[in-house]
Amino acid sequence: MTWLTLGLAAGTMFGMAMIMSYILGWANKKFYVEIDSRVEAILEALPGANCGGCGYVGCSEYAVSVVADNAPANKCPVGGESCAEAVAAIMGVEIGASLPFRPIVHCGARLEDRLGRTEYRGEQKCSAANLVAGVQGCTFGCLGFGDCTRSCDYDAIHIVQGLATVDYDKCIGCGACAKACPRNIITITPFRAKRILAVTCSNKDKGKDVMAVCNAGCIGCKACSRVSDIITIQDNLSTINYDEYTAECTVGLLKACEKCPRDRLVFIGKPPDGDSEEASDMEPPDIVTPDFKTTVDDTEWRG
Repeated sequence: MTWLTLGLAAGTMFGMAMIMSYILGWANKKFYVEIDSRVEAILEALPGANCGGCGYVGCSEYAVSVVADNAPANKCPVGGESCAEAVAAIMGVEIGASLPFRPIVHCGARLEDRLGRTEYRGEQKCSAANLVAGVQGCTFGCLGFGDCTRSCDYDAIHIVQGLATVDYDKCIGCGACAKACPRNIITITPFRAKRILAVTCSNKDKGKDVMAVCNAGCIGCKACSRVSDIITIQDNLSTINYDEYTAECTVGLLKACEKCPRDRLVFIGKPPDGDSEEASDMEPPDIVTPDFKTTVDDTEWRG
């Protein structure tokens, strides 16, 4: 009886396995969705970082978008120019040279420069500290708790003396740090040259109010705008028009640096060799300014 029971059980399991195999085989053919071979080829050409720097969720979504929606072939910041050329070759299109994009931290105040800073004992994250009033006198500056550092997969940004500092030798411009900053003082900016001028401040208060909370903030004195045609003062803050940023502006920009009494105009960056020399004629985005958020912009009010 025992052997008969075991035999029936084994036979039943074998029969069910055969039936399920048939059903799965039928379903595989019935519901098969053919994948464009170009998608697979593009996936092989992409570095597989899945960093989101291209603006898509991952490499797979970007590859599908290139094939199905004719997305640009040069949107992968990790792969760079060689990757863009490979993707363009697969799609049978031509691409021009593209500007490398890198982050700029629009704050230059280190811990010793910040006035009115109080001890913060809450969660050691910028996103949490940003919701607390009075953490530091300047409500525009870097909080220095390292949300940007933790978001970077390339070890390209660190907190140095309380200030987010980019290592441009490692940075690939994926934009993760900019997304992580709750105050939006990190902008992903086109680099026409290996080093470009940046305004390392985001404070839009009047000069006397800036000096009351920071030893390094821009005071909107207009000294820089008087000697450079591409620098203007907007909302009490020096702003560089990157749309007009060319090599011919260098002399004026150097004079602007010398005139700045707070040393907030700084040449920064060092993109990898070979990805910016051919981009001198490319059109960059509009004026790059920090999209500042106050400590309460993201707060959910109840009551």
